Amino acid sequence: MDGFLVQIINGLQYGLLLFLISSGLTLIFGVMGVINLAHGSLFMIGAYLAYVVAGITGDFWLAPPAAIVGGLGFGAVLERVLFQRFRNREHLDQVLLTFALILLFEEARASLVGNEFHAVAVPALLDFSVPVVGGFAYSAYRIAVLGICLLVAAGMVLFLGRTRVGASIRAAAENPEMVDLLGIDARLIHTLVFAAGTALAMLAGALAAPLQSVYPGMGDSILIASFIVVVIGGLGSVGGAFWAALLVGLIDTLGQVYFPQIAGIAVCGLMALVLSWRPTGLFSRA
Repeated sequence: MDGFLVQIINGLQYGLLLFLISSGLTLIFGVMGVINLAHGSLFMIGAYLAYVVAGITGDFWLAPPAAIVGGLGFGAVLERVLFQRFRNREHLDQVLLTFALILLFEEARASLVGNEFHAVAVPALLDFSVPVVGGFAYSAYRIAVLGICLLVAAGMVLFLGRTRVGASIRAAAENPEMVDLLGIDARLIHTLVFAAGTALAMLAGALAAPLQSVYPGMGDSILIASFIVVVIGGLGSVGGAFWAALLVGLIDTLGQVYFPQIAGIAVCGLMALVLSWRPTGLFSRA
């Protein structure tokens, strides 16, 4: 039972990292209608940024702010230069664009930092374990990541629910045509949403860097999991992404430990059940 409770915490922590990625992904699709296959590569860029920043400065805690600021700027440039031109194009064109970005990001990564696996040390301040239950202890850094993700989630809820800009974003996700009719600058909303989604993905990568190796293509598996979260939660629903990410994180983590043969099938099976019962997702409008 003690080990089971520890795995529950692992699942929640993984689910919250999934939320950081999938919340940006669902907003980008809900507001802009863009299928961004390169979203997983942004997670990888955030992890490599943490590796570089921690290696140069010796201070890992400079990496998360750098990921946020860099993500906002990088996302705004990508949206203005590329994605704005594909707003009204077919989804196949968008898929080809984002697939090309994956190849470009991988080539840039190989040229700048090589193809080796890299490790990012856990910050010395949190390099210890906290007794949880029985004889089990839990990494203090993992607890910190869990807390940071919860703070970001709470901040997103407050921003989207209590500010005029957040209301415009929610309106754009639910009814983009009405936003245009109300005179709201849709181009600015699109830039803001894409920049925020990029920053969230890169922040997730920076936070995940000390938890796993930093390596080429590390965003591929997280992209698939994020799309599953978006499908289950509902396109454009941040709240749906939150609960779906926790659900997927728990099922995947517990499955990998107790039922490794069917862990992947269980997550995909859940998505199939949701699609057959409620194709628009659990938390979106029918």
